[in-house]
Amino acid sequence: MKKPIFVRPVSCALVSILLLSQVAAWGQSADAVAREKTDRPRIGLVLGGGGARGAAHIGVLKELERNRIPIDAIAGTSMGAIVGGLYASGMNPDELEQLVSSLDWADALTDMPARKFLSFRRKQDDAQFPIDLEVGLRDGSLLLPKGVIQGQKLDLILRELTIDVSHLTDFDDLPIPFRAIASDIEHGEPYVMGRGDLARSIRASMSVPGVFAPVKLDGRLLVDGGIVGNLPINVIRDMGVDVIIAVDVEFPLYAADELDSAVTISEQMLTILIRKETLRQIDTLGDEDILIRPELGTFASTAFGEIATAIEPGRSAANAVSEQLQRLSVDESRYADFLARHSGDQPQQEQLAFVRVVQDGRLSSDLLASRLDTKVGDAVNTQRLADDAQRLFGLDLYEKVGYRLVTDESGTGVEFDARSKSWGPDVLQFAASLEDDFEGSTEINLAVRLTKTELNARGAEWRTDLQLGTDPLLFSEFHQPFGYDSSLFIAPHVDMRQSNIKAYILNEAVARLRLSNVEAGIDLGTEIGSWGEFRVGAFSGAGTARVKVGDPAFPNISFDTGGAFAQFRIDTLDNAQFPRSGIRANFRWKESLTGLGADASFSTIEADVASTWSRGKNSLQLGFDYAATIDSNDSIQDFFPLGGFLRLSGLERGEISGPHAALAKLVYYRRVGESAGNLLDVPVYLGASLEAGNVWQTRSDMSLDTMQFNGSFFAGLDTYIGPIYLAAGLAEGGETNFYLFIGAPPR
Repeated sequence: MKKPIFVRPVSCALVSILLLSQVAAWGQSADAVAREKTDRPRIGLVLGGGGARGAAHIGVLKELERNRIPIDAIAGTSMGAIVGGLYASGMNPDELEQLVSSLDWADALTDMPARKFLSFRRKQDDAQFPIDLEVGLRDGSLLLPKGVIQGQKLDLILRELTIDVSHLTDFDDLPIPFRAIASDIEHGEPYVMGRGDLARSIRASMSVPGVFAPVKLDGRLLVDGGIVGNLPINVIRDMGVDVIIAVDVEFPLYAADELDSAVTISEQMLTILIRKETLRQIDTLGDEDILIRPELGTFASTAFGEIATAIEPGRSAANAVSEQLQRLSVDESRYADFLARHSGDQPQQEQLAFVRVVQDGRLSSDLLASRLDTKVGDAVNTQRLADDAQRLFGLDLYEKVGYRLVTDESGTGVEFDARSKSWGPDVLQFAASLEDDFEGSTEINLAVRLTKTELNARGAEWRTDLQLGTDPLLFSEFHQPFGYDSSLFIAPHVDMRQSNIKAYILNEAVARLRLSNVEAGIDLGTEIGSWGEFRVGAFSGAGTARVKVGDPAFPNISFDTGGAFAQFRIDTLDNAQFPRSGIRANFRWKESLTGLGADASFSTIEADVASTWSRGKNSLQLGFDYAATIDSNDSIQDFFPLGGFLRLSGLERGEISGPHAALAKLVYYRRVGESAGNLLDVPVYLGASLEAGNVWQTRSDMSLDTMQFNGSFFAGLDTYIGPIYLAAGLAEGGETNFYLFIGAPPR
């Protein structure tokens, strides 16, 4: 175990040197420290772990400041390390209260960056494979992440909050000397952190095993310090204090009548194990020491959405021992000196002398640098630095991407640290969908995507999709960027799939056919920032359409395909499933060419655009789809289907199809209820839609008079397995259709 670092008394000689070498304000501050150490006890503050319950520490700090009690050293575990570390670095209780009250904890306790930071290919993954689970594949073995949360966003938040003291590597040099306590998961012992990177040390102290990935630090694998030292009284005593103020916010033991499930019994067992060491630490307190236990009842350690409500119980608990605290109070002049030292003069941030990325993967440094907005000569801007880290993380190649300020012979610069996934580089993603119309028609698909990443320095990857169920498919694409900015690329691919289509005679469905086709092709394209992609390509293939249900006299069809295409896609949505803002658009032109193997020559044009706006909890989406065939030979396999949820909702999925189609829709939805701000929040939406569209055999038939008008009412959930909808669709003439839709949309 690392030995704690003791605070050395300041000698008169040293004070004299400081008085001669520093400005007057610094000299007066140092002299005040020397005077205080001779005629008042050194006070140490211990802040225990407890998740969201740890916000009570802020209330305690408020009361300590009201009573003018200076703190000379702090030791904290988990949430106590966050509050204690930030207070030690110079934040005051009001700033801490503002932080915990305004922070979006549900977002902070996830890794997924805002979609604007994802590359365009990763946006495709997000939309098509929404299950929040990724499994690594290495040497034939399946690997899982070491935690549900890698801590990407929380790390960046802690880095921003501690940026002004990031140049200090000895925690005794902070405005208040500080220690963070973690658990060495390999050796089963506490690890006291008094040197190094403050943000990383705080993060290590609160890495709840199984939830947060462990932190590697000083050659150790560290997790939440609460396992072995949730109230580190022994650590603060080793820092040379005379009086200890300890704040215990641990969850209480359940009563017998509350132990009514395996979950509560398991929680009780863990509480007992943690509590045993805490009680042992409390027993070492002396008569002059003060123990504060806020009355938090059964306020959950995971209730981050209500975290601010824990502050007042902390203040009240400290006020209850005010008589004991008054013994430690100092006069206003001395306390003003303490506050001045505590807040301190923050160092002036100079211009960045260098910007570099440190990584352990195969990608070119030029490729990674192309994604950064921060340049040499820029001033330190924590928001821009965090955004750059998120852009690198948005490549979905790294377990975590952080940054830190580094000083060398050339000056102070920023170093981005990109650590490859411990379960990578090859990863599996999953999707599942179920669609039921409550009339005996059920469609189920299960899909997996294998992505082999970092095949070379330019970021080549090989993506293979396998889907089983109603619409089976096998798709494989090799994506090779040309330049180090990863924008231009070539992408050969093969595509095999099956689906159901309906055949019509005089607008009457006469058969259901099973469409099977295989195509191979090669594309050239460019990514446009993170919001768009343009492709052109050539393809060739063959297929069949065989009768499965209907008139046996209807012929089976065999066909050959081939041609060229151009496609332009846009995706600026902030959420792939329930967006609040942004646009998703797809424009595609295809030319069927007999010279490339097709049975006939014709052209198709497709366009679908949807734009979303929001105000408060209300969102409105306007969408338009259009498809037309030029010089068509009426090949049924090339028809455009309509019907299904939000595609003429009163009709069955694919109930009508033709060589020409158009659809306009207006969709409204509102998020209902209040977010608890917890990790397991599942947003719930209620909404309705108006839809107008139809299919036609010829373009001359297309008119507003022939449009079908439909609508729907729905409830939706944005879950960890994708969207879930329960909907009722209404068509003209009173026709209705009901849907239960789970998971990724049909591909």
